[in-house]
Amino acid sequence: MYQAIPYSASRAWSPRTHQPAPPPTMESAALVVEAAADEEEKRRRQQQQQGGGAGEEVRRAVAECPVLVVGRRGCCLSHVVKRLLQGLGVNPAVHEVAGGEADLAGLVDGRDVVPALPAVFVGGRLLGGLDRLMAVHISGDLVPILKDAGALWL
Repeated sequence: MYQAIPYSASRAWSPRTHQPAPPPTMESAALVVEAAADEEEKRRRQQQQQGGGAGEEVRRAVAECPVLVVGRRGCCLSHVVKRLLQGLGVNPAVHEVAGGEADLAGLVDGRDVVPALPAVFVGGRLLGGLDRLMAVHISGDLVPILKDAGALWL
């Protein structure tokens, strides 16, 4: 049978010496927001100094890879796109964007159009998102497009 752990009532609890923090004021909240904005600005400047940031990295990947999937980390639609392409025998390169789509501006024929994520680039050109990829696949045109881009050898 289980034995109970004896309780010692003779030991007193130590009082709390820690005092709660005062509630935040509007001034302290404004300082926190200002500090966050300063950190974001520093990060942007560092990315520009390091060669253009994530947008330049995506442009280089679009030019080099026959098939590139650009999507958000953990996005279920990006996962479906990757699985569809892998099911056809294509191993797409994947670029995960942290959150903003602003880095993708200018990838569509040099225009300032921002593609919706996930975006599929085949042969250096934007094919579209999941809906467009599925439509091209169902119509039977996806395999010839992939062959022309050099992503399939069948």
